[in-house]
Amino acid sequence: MKKRTAVIGALVSLLPMGQPLVIGTGAALTSAAVMLSVPQRVKAESAVFYYNRGVDKYDAGDYYGAISDYSKAIEINPRHASAYYNRGTIKGKELGDYYGAIADYNKSIEINPMDADAYRNRGLSKEYIRDLKGACSDWRKASELGDKDPAKWVKDQC
Repeated sequence: MKKRTAVIGALVSLLPMGQPLVIGTGAALTSAAVMLSVPQRVKAESAVFYYNRGVDKYDAGDYYGAISDYSKAIEINPRHASAYYNRGTIKGKELGDYYGAIADYNKSIEINPMDADAYRNRGLSKEYIRDLKGACSDWRKASELGDKDPAKWVKDQC
């Protein structure tokens, strides 16, 4: 099976893009066959691939590698809210870059304004940069969206 796929891929790669190749059976193959013969390459070009690889790198403690993969996912799909959220979490929680984390949480919230976790974490980052008013505002919003922890923080600090 692998040998046949490789042969088909080799034949199709010789054709100009979009030109059909007619085989004796009358079946037509186009440049789409190249995509079938190299699924890993196609998969590597997707935002989901880089996002998932970023999760794996984060779990392994490779924070800069994870940020790089989340950034690539965002480059491919600028509306990938979870990639912004996860990148912000690494910047704030793991690297202490609270301003960078806030920027990523801002973008995540812009894309998905119903994400209580993003409001909660943005509030924590604001607390670290001594913006208690902004932190309280975010924690209130997170509480409104159903997150229980920030309600206590609002009661204690706001």
